[in-house]
Amino acid sequence: MILSDLRGYLIQQRRVALADLVVHFNMDADALRGMLGKWISKGKVRKLSVDSSCGTSCCKCDPAMTELYEWIDNTLSN
Repeated sequence: MILSDLRGYLIQQRRVALADLVVHFNMDADALRGMLGKWISKGKVRKLSVDSSCGTSCCKCDPAMTELYEWIDNTLSN
C-alpha cells in the first residue's frame, strides 16, 4: 500500500477507526500510524480524541485500536 491508497480510503470514509484500517489494508497498526503521521504532518488528517473505547463498559476493546482519524482537507493535492 502507498500513501495515495490511504488518502483515497480516508477521503471516501471521511472518518475511520485504526482497527478498520488494519482490516481494510491488512497491515500492522504501527505501520499505518506512520503513514497517518505523514498525512497529519501535511495538515490533511487529524487524530480525533475518543473519551471511551467503544461506549460500553466491558473493557474488551484495545484502546489503541479505537483511535479515530479524519480526513480534513477538501482538496486532493498532496
